[in-house]
Amino acid sequence: MADDPAVVSWTADDGETRTLRWLSANGRPAPKRVEVVDDSLTADEANRMASQGIAMLWRGDFNNARQILNAMDRRLANGKKKPAKDMADEFYRHRQSRSHRARILGLVLVPLDPGPVVPLRRAPDVHDAATGAYGAVAEPSAVSLHELVGAIGAHEWRRNGVYVDALQDRIHPHYGIFFPTRSEYVDLVAEAPLPSLPLAFDIGTGTGVLAALLVRRGVERVIATDNEPRAIACAEDNFRGLGIEDRAEAVLGDMFPEGRAQLVICNPPWIPATPHSSLDSAVYDPGSRMLLRFLNELADHLEPGGEGWLVLSDLAEHLGLRTRDELLKAIDAAGLDIVDRMDTVPTHGKAADRSDPLFAARAAETTSLWRLTPR
Repeated sequence: MADDPAVVSWTADDGETRTLRWLSANGRPAPKRVEVVDDSLTADEANRMASQGIAMLWRGDFNNARQILNAMDRRLANGKKKPAKDMADEFYRHRQSRSHRARILGLVLVPLDPGPVVPLRRAPDVHDAATGAYGAVAEPSAVSLHELVGAIGAHEWRRNGVYVDALQDRIHPHYGIFFPTRSEYVDLVAEAPLPSLPLAFDIGTGTGVLAALLVRRGVERVIATDNEPRAIACAEDNFRGLGIEDRAEAVLGDMFPEGRAQLVICNPPWIPATPHSSLDSAVYDPGSRMLLRFLNELADHLEPGGEGWLVLSDLAEHLGLRTRDELLKAIDAAGLDIVDRMDTVPTHGKAADRSDPLFAARAAETTSLWRLTPR
């Protein structure tokens, strides 16, 4: 079992090998080297072990583990950074830094027992948060404390919900599902003129917010698709909570459902880069795969006279990862005409945060709704 990639193992004081099942909601592999630590561990020692790739299985006080994690994070934030050559280089350095941070902070582990419960002193009630991230915990396990803290925060978002002005209601995001804190793309969908009301497809629905908005705008039926089971469960919960489950249906599948609709809408991940984790997939679209599939297959899923709505940020253009000309050529190559383009500027906090290494790109960002029809 010690060689099982879903297991963490270490040598106990008696010389025997001990193991715990490894759980990661973010798809990260189990650490290969593990040592048991307790409250006597210092931040310097924790950083030294992490720099050597040694994971630390905490057996002390939960709050002390949190403090060690925070101390490690501060040291990472204060590390030296080399100047970037251009914005694209800045972006890749920023991603490398975030990946390194996640890897280092992910080396502080805590046990998670069936319940699920963290069997440490002063540990909070993590039942709902851990269940949302890991599902049922059937046997004693180990998880990244950094990931568990994120799951606890995500559960608060799910419990409280996110108020969406265009809906005049709340959306409740599940763990790992991108949620609409950036309202500008939702507002574009709320304002664009509807081509017809009988049926619409929402491709890559996530929380289901755009499908719900179309229903609230009068579309009689919306089929929302996503290739993530978590997203389907999330969208279904939101449709029930909004009282629209008789008009909005969430379907697990890759891209388009069967048939044709008068309106097909898609808000794909906006940055053409490789995700470093499963949670990155809402933001990063390797090789613009989803964007290009939407464009190339759109005509086959539209009724005569129907429209496709592509909702897309141009952040990739300001990062030097895709040009506007490349996007326009892709639209043309798919045999599509542009009926109209509606633009809006970001209102989220990062667009005004000058300490953000990507500030120049974020401040110039525009989100657009492209109304497309087959030629």
